[in-house]
Amino acid sequence: MTTDFDRGVRSAQLSMISNAVLALIKLLAGVLGNSYALIADAVESSADIFSSLIVWGGLRIASKDPDDDYPFGYGKAETVASATVSLMLLGAAVGIGIEAVREIQTPHHAPAPWTLIVLVAVVIAKTALGRRIGAVGTEVGSTAVQADAWHHFSDAITSAAAFIGISLAVWNGAGWESADDWAALVASGVIAFNGVSMLRNSLRDLMDRQPGANIAAPVRLIAESVSGVRAIEKLLVRRAGISYHVEIHVQADAAMSLVDSHALGGAVKSAIRAAQPRVRGVMVHMEPYDAS
Repeated sequence: MTTDFDRGVRSAQLSMISNAVLALIKLLAGVLGNSYALIADAVESSADIFSSLIVWGGLRIASKDPDDDYPFGYGKAETVASATVSLMLLGAAVGIGIEAVREIQTPHHAPAPWTLIVLVAVVIAKTALGRRIGAVGTEVGSTAVQADAWHHFSDAITSAAAFIGISLAVWNGAGWESADDWAALVASGVIAFNGVSMLRNSLRDLMDRQPGANIAAPVRLIAESVSGVRAIEKLLVRRAGISYHVEIHVQADAAMSLVDSHALGGAVKSAIRAAQPRVRGVMVHMEPYDAS
């Protein structure tokens, strides 16, 4: 049976292979076609290979079962991988921006017109990969896989910007040689924005921010539907990679025996885990119901 972790790992492997092939193509086209925008794209794709390796490693570690040293499991490894990939995205943006400014200040020849064909192919390939891997990331709930998908989208954005810049340089002739460098500079800003957004989400998970209502609300409804539960006093949910850990305070009849109270707590736990497969751990606190 294919698990969510397996699907995430396969998407990381697909990213790694595709980035390696595209990086080589863009580097050769950039050098032979005199386009820094393509060379910058190749550098980013090379960095993306390492980011995919990080995602792969993070998911493999996160899939390990809890043990005595890590009783809550290894899920945070996936979030750490996501934060690392986001930082790499920011690093790539800064590097591309700095080099683009240097190229703008340095006189050079306009890129070769045939490089536009390479860029169109790259935009199509990267957009398709980003959509496919992003869908997997959303379905399995992995921020690391989603960050990896954004690397592909960012690559498509830089390639699209390079296409515009090179087109301007080719069509307008002398004086427009640095148009693709300006395009690379603009693209670096877009990449940086996406990197900050992804990093913010990763840091929120690392700091155990309460997930949105789409996670907490169903858990509350499931617990309230268990026979014998009078009220839910408190519900705490924290994310650990693609899984969640729940701490819930359940109120029941004050006259209930300890044995029955324990059984009710087990029923609540089982109901939550059965209805929400991504909930890996549930801690139930039983408390007497107070109508006031």
